[in-house]
Amino acid sequence: MKAETNERSSYRNLIYTATIIVAVIVAMTFPGPFTELNGFPLKKLIVPLLQIIMLGMGTTMSIKDFESVIQQPRAVFIGVACHFLIMPLLGFTLANVFSFPPEIAAGVVLIGCSPSGLASNVMCFIAKANVPLSITITTLATLLAPFLMPALMKLLAGQFIEISLWDMMIHITEIVILPVIVGLILNRIFHKSATMINRVMPLVSMVGIVLIVAIITAAGRDSLLTVGWTLALCVLIHNLTGFTLGYWAARLFGMDEQSCRTVAIEVGLQNGGLASGIAVQMGKVATVGLAPALFGPIMNTTGSLLATYWSQRPPKETIVDQTTSPTVKTQGV
Repeated sequence: MKAETNERSSYRNLIYTATIIVAVIVAMTFPGPFTELNGFPLKKLIVPLLQIIMLGMGTTMSIKDFESVIQQPRAVFIGVACHFLIMPLLGFTLANVFSFPPEIAAGVVLIGCSPSGLASNVMCFIAKANVPLSITITTLATLLAPFLMPALMKLLAGQFIEISLWDMMIHITEIVILPVIVGLILNRIFHKSATMINRVMPLVSMVGIVLIVAIITAAGRDSLLTVGWTLALCVLIHNLTGFTLGYWAARLFGMDEQSCRTVAIEVGLQNGGLASGIAVQMGKVATVGLAPALFGPIMNTTGSLLATYWSQRPPKETIVDQTTSPTVKTQGV
């Protein structure tokens, strides 16, 4: 039964990744339909779509999501610290090594400064990692984003473009914190209805992210034609190095195999949707938004492959009972 659930989750993720890749190809080939509709610029849909996704995340959250902070405070701290240290510094380093134009470089740093990808919970389940720890790290990193993202961007991307610390904090709060709080309230007041919403939200999230990636790809088509392959290589290196350094950093701190896998996945997967929303709010979706748009399909491909590889190699020490699928906030961000 457990193997069948893993197989279904892996299969769904592969289909989802393939759908994103197709969306990118179609948007590059026929950008018009993804740029505007009857004079309405479709990029204006990005932020509302993200807010809907975050609202869905909030409806699945409760105080239980923070139990791991009490039960495994050291593991949670290591996971969050690794994420917000490794990926931003990697993004900054790669942006300089590849010598991208300033706004493209800022996008590489932006994706590095983003919180954990919300697909990480599913990936950790498939990989036989520590799912409760994954959920806690993802939730905590997301809630810290309004404070850490602007500060890191100011510090690391300030040399590329002008960064308004206050404006970015407001934008992230609007995109993340407010919808999550509303979702928490709905979950508290309408628990039964929220449970029904949770069954639909993964599909809504997947459709939303596919649409967001297509819109950003169409908007940045000209820039992608210039730096596309180089930027894709940069993003791939960023993602794979995040997995590698996350895993070995956890090993260095003496964490068990399940938790090492969790930290690797939490570090390597970024919330590309949130980064894209910030790029929209900055008015630079066609440049700053390109690295986040590419990171999505790349991280889902590599993440699915890594999770599937680990699923065939169960850790010797199993500290978490994972006989049932985790409650996943959203999928594919």
